[in-house]
Amino acid sequence: MAYEVLARKWRPQQFADVVGQGHVTKTLTNAIETDRVAHAYIFVGSRGTGKTTSARILAKALNCRKNGPTPYPCDECDSCKEVMAGNSLDVIEIDGASNNGVDQVRDLRDNARYSPARGPYKIYIIDEVHMLSTAAFNALLKILEEPPKHVKFIFATTDVHKVLPTILSRCQRFDLRRISVQDIVGRLRKGCDEEGITITEDALLAIARGAEGGLRDAESALDQIISFRGKEIGEEDVLAVFGLVSRHVLENLTTAILKSDVPAIINIISEMDQAGKDLQRVVMELLESFRNLLVVLYAGNGASALELPDTQLSFYESVAPETEAGRVLRIIDALVETDGRMRFALSKKTLLETGLIRCSRAAETVTINELLKQVAELKKNFKSGGAVASPSVAAAGIPAEKKKIDSAAEIELLFNQWHEIITHVSMADALSRRYFIDTAPLRTDELHLVVGYDPEFSNELKHIETSAGKVALGRAVEKYLGRMPAIKFEPLKADDRRPLPADKPVSESSNDNTQELSGLMKWYSNPVVK
Repeated sequence: MAYEVLARKWRPQQFADVVGQGHVTKTLTNAIETDRVAHAYIFVGSRGTGKTTSARILAKALNCRKNGPTPYPCDECDSCKEVMAGNSLDVIEIDGASNNGVDQVRDLRDNARYSPARGPYKIYIIDEVHMLSTAAFNALLKILEEPPKHVKFIFATTDVHKVLPTILSRCQRFDLRRISVQDIVGRLRKGCDEEGITITEDALLAIARGAEGGLRDAESALDQIISFRGKEIGEEDVLAVFGLVSRHVLENLTTAILKSDVPAIINIISEMDQAGKDLQRVVMELLESFRNLLVVLYAGNGASALELPDTQLSFYESVAPETEAGRVLRIIDALVETDGRMRFALSKKTLLETGLIRCSRAAETVTINELLKQVAELKKNFKSGGAVASPSVAAAGIPAEKKKIDSAAEIELLFNQWHEIITHVSMADALSRRYFIDTAPLRTDELHLVVGYDPEFSNELKHIETSAGKVALGRAVEKYLGRMPAIKFEPLKADDRRPLPADKPVSESSNDNTQELSGLMKWYSNPVVK
């Protein structure tokens, strides 16, 4: 007996067996049960998604001699067997590519008038109907709109945009979606169990990824791998036959891009190139990977709509908190550009390396949204009295909330240098000296310096608050604290320490103060110690 390939052996025989097209099978089942079967259907979808199979099951369900019309054909009567074997007199399958002329359609129209040989319906299944010529389509219009009661038309096409709108308007249209990786893996696992084939989960996942949504492609690939390896199949066997990249390599490459680990990117590309992998396909799989990551970032709990195996979904959920959606979008843009360039490049490896390095640069660049978020956080901390990082702390990479403030030590330092600080203030605003001459530092925190003033001068407080000297005082204090605090004022108490009288010259050890004053002016023009 001749060998039957898995794609034919595992072809669904019932609506319930069709994988990943529940919206189609449910509608057809309900139509048959309620006696609302239309006279013309068109199945639209990419290769291997079940268009012809669904058409045959529908034809078998309508002409089942034991129970029909029924959504559950018996698969035992002569009519059911003939339909699935493709030799039924009442179910005529026509190849639209080789029978695309007006003469063939004229013959179809003439033969359609005759009653079916056995079943209640004469059913025409036209595969790749978009291949019909315009004249052939026009010849089909009249009988398609008003066919004999015993005639049903079922069309299948991969390019529905080539079908005339006048044809589409006379049909009920079903769009068959690409089958998810999870559904393909499930169907292959079930078939392998029935055949006694041992295959790893990663191998099934690799086959499903390579099928690109076509179950027939996946089944044909599995058939080829069984011929190559036998009934013990691992992921490395699939990768060796089809030149695919393993899931772990893709995950490592994705992680390296997100972490801007250029050496790791170069090493992974080199290993893939030496192993003879299809580098163009690597770009497409990376695009799919970052698209999945983007969905996880934006969808949150809705990421289950990706219909990925748990192992893949858990990877994206683990790396999502470490990145930002804006960066992922820039990476995707760079990958699209790289893919376009590689299609016409002689050295795909070089372009892939430069493209992924560009992706890694995009991954480490701060986005506008992140900057705005940081600014909003700083404002929030400022309003709540929290810590805000000073320039020196930020430059050192130390978070503000971790910076410890020793208020007593800072006040001691400021108290000992207070006369010099007041002198610096007077260089900026000479009129402010009289306001600050009887002041003293009291305490500090992360944001503020509290300065005490003599209660006798309370009426001068409004002048102190609005004077340029207040700003100059903050800048002068910055020289010693490494940050510029906001200045607050409160009356001195009886037990508060006060500096010695400041009526002595700026420098008693020099007969000429010009040099020192010049130095003070130079310091004030650039007071911040970097």
